[in-house]
Formats: sequence, C-alpha cells, structure tokens
Amino acid sequence: MSGHTSALPPWLRPLAEIAGSVQPELLSPRFPHPPADARPAAVLLLFSDGADGPELLLTERATTMRQHAGQVSFPGGRVDPGDGEGTDGFVAAALREAQEEVGLDPAGVEVFGVLPTLWLPPSNFAVAPVLAYWRAPEVLGAASPEEVRTVLHQPIAELLDPDRRFTVVHPMGWRGPAFDVGTTIPLWGFTAGIISRLFEVIGWERPWDVSDERELPALP
Repeated sequence: MSGHTSALPPWLRPLAEIAGSVQPELLSPRFPHPPADARPAAVLLLFSDGADGPELLLTERATTMRQHAGQVSFPGGRVDPGDGEGTDGFVAAALREAQEEVGLDPAGVEVFGVLPTLWLPPSNFAVAPVLAYWRAPEVLGAASPEEVRTVLHQPIAELLDPDRRFTVVHPMGWRGPAFDVGTTIPLWGFTAGIISRLFEVIGWERPWDVSDERELPALP
C-alpha cells in the first residue's frame, strides 16, 4: 500500500490525508463498531480520472442476490482465509472481489488507504473500506452476472450535485442519505452513508435538501 499521497492527483489528496485518522463514528454513526462475531469483509472505493472528470466505481447488484439485491454498492465481499489477516487481508479481499465481480486488473490499482472497519448488521460483516486510485481506467462490465447487473463509472460531480441528493425512507422507517445515479433503486444504505460522510469530512459536500424525503422503491 502506497503512503505517498504526492503521487495521487491533487483532487484525491484530501481523502488520502484523512484515511488513517478518520474515526468510525464519523463514517457510521449508528453502527461504528462491529461485534466480536462479525465476519471480516472489505469493499473497494476505486477512484479514477474519467472522461467526465473524477469518477468512483460502483456496481448495481443482481436482483437475484440473497442479500442487498438490486442495490448500488462498491465491489467487495468477505475476507477469505487465503487473503491474509489484518490490513493486508482487507486489501487482498477488496481487489480479489473486484476482479471476480467486474474484471478489474489489480495490477493497475494503487491502494492508498484503509478506513476503519464498520458494521453491516443485515449480513453481520465487519467491513473495511479500501481506498484506491486507478491510473488508466477502462470500461468494465459484469464479470459475474450472478452478482453484478451493471457497472457504473459514476462521475463524482453527479454525486455532489444537490439536485441528485435526497433522504430515502425505508418501509421500516429508517431514513438516510441517497443519490440518484440513474438506476431503478437509488444509491442508499451502507454505501451511500460512507460516500456522504466521506464527502462531508473532506469538504467536498455541497448543501442539499435533507427534507426532500422519498420512499425507497421496490424491486421490479
């Protein structure tokens, strides 16, 4: 894992600089600390310079998945025994899962930080967000159709657009930040929470109308 933030593009350096110091409570106020029996997992926050400016790689999960079906999420999954332990294990798992899900070549990826592990209650995962930069991005597709429906090379400018942001209301009453990324189910939940709070911490966030509440649509 590289520790040289000067090798990153200037727009990405604020994120690299807080990677080792941000507290889990800032990223996940409700569930910052996984319980002892939570299973280790990792997700890849892969940034790149795309045709429309800085991008973040996201996936739309297959609607047939047992958990989080149809949701927009980062590539990722559980840490396998062969991935190793600690930070190295999280990095290996995030890169491996991205390769399996969307065909990403890990050789072209520069990992520059790992955020604190956060609890994902529905699946009881202790998830470590792995931060990485992709110097020569390529258009990717679903390498594992049973897991991934589509791959989104999502412009960060659109994620920061106040007109694309709103508060989603889950049928169970849960409320949280959401983003319109053009998919049937908006970007919401764990993934949207990390993006929203990271952007706030590093000063990228633009004021948006949190009172704009919309019900979470059901899968078609």
